Amino acid sequence: METELLLAATSTGEAITFWVLGPLALIAALMMVLSRNTVHAALFLAAVMLSLAGLYAAQGAPFLAAAQVIVYTGAVLMLFLFVLMLVGVDASDSLVETLRGHRIAAIVVGIGFAGLLVATVVGAVVGDDGTVAAVGLDAANEEGNVVGIARILFTDYLFAFEITAALLITAALGATVLTHKERTEPRLSQRERARQRFAGGTLTSLPGPGVYAGHNSTATPALLPDGREEPTSVSKVLESTHGGATNETVREP
Repeated sequence: METELLLAATSTGEAITFWVLGPLALIAALMMVLSRNTVHAALFLAAVMLSLAGLYAAQGAPFLAAAQVIVYTGAVLMLFLFVLMLVGVDASDSLVETLRGHRIAAIVVGIGFAGLLVATVVGAVVGDDGTVAAVGLDAANEEGNVVGIARILFTDYLFAFEITAALLITAALGATVLTHKERTEPRLSQRERARQRFAGGTLTSLPGPGVYAGHNSTATPALLPDGREEPTSVSKVLESTHGGATNETVREP
């Protein structure tokens, strides 16, 4: 059967939006992959997400545009930046492979996921008669984009939606459990902390991690007004994790 290509009429506004945001998203995606600085890569990712939100809005999908801005750009990406500021951008990761075959497994899973996405897109744009068009889009948006998504999400895909929500909650609880650290010493009361402060000769509060420091990581000790490092401003857990990072490692000669 000969495939018939159905081209919908594109307005001038949609064309301008595509030719402005499309190249911008492509350039930002390339810069995100090629950037050596983690913070810069995250900012380029934000540009990609905002460009996609604009494209969704231009195609008449306000719910997807709002979710792209609020959920992904405003929540997930900001959480990622918060983690970067917490652990530091100079934290070196071990490149030693501890799990055998995990790279091959990752490649296989990635290829399978790409095949699943291609099959989903083909099923959404190719009809039973071989025509290339948005299958069922007009019927889904008959009552409006938001109402149509809500009706399909809580009817045909209700079970998958609930399973996804359970997996996300499980992942959040698992991350909380993995980051939990057992106490190596008893918790001090406010009175005991005050006694230690007066006994040590420091009457005022110590500066927080990173204050007056030459680095934006909480693993870097704070600097006192005279330029000396305050070792007690860094958590012992971070000291053992990062090997006691100092400001000398980031100062220019």
